[in-house]
Amino acid sequence: MDDRRDLDEDAPVFPIAVAAELAGLHPQTLRQYDRLGLVVPERTAGRVRRYSLADVARLREIGELSAAGVGLEGIARVVELRAEVRELRRRVRELETALADERLAAQGRPRVFRAGAEIVAVRHGQRTARHEV
Repeated sequence: MDDRRDLDEDAPVFPIAVAAELAGLHPQTLRQYDRLGLVVPERTAGRVRRYSLADVARLREIGELSAAGVGLEGIARVVELRAEVRELRRRVRELETALADERLAAQGRPRVFRAGAEIVAVRHGQRTARHEV
């Protein structure tokens, strides 16, 4: 039996000390990344930072880039590009779903063509006879 619960990766649940430990970074580093806009956590009503699992994953990636010698400007650009890629992938999934829905809906509708003065309705999968002119 699988007792794991579906976790919302974007739910802000970790205080800064826990997020820092999970990411293998110092809490002051997380504050710096917040100031620089690299990883901006949610805030509680009392302005306390709360990090999500997605934030912790980004912090790990940033830590790895930093350890590899990438400067903060380069890290900022990588973070920006990865966010853009995530958004584009989300949009592609959205468009693929819309296209699949449209194809499914179109299967029952006849296609309409105009040939000269005549209008011909052709159902999906149906062929019409060809006439030489």
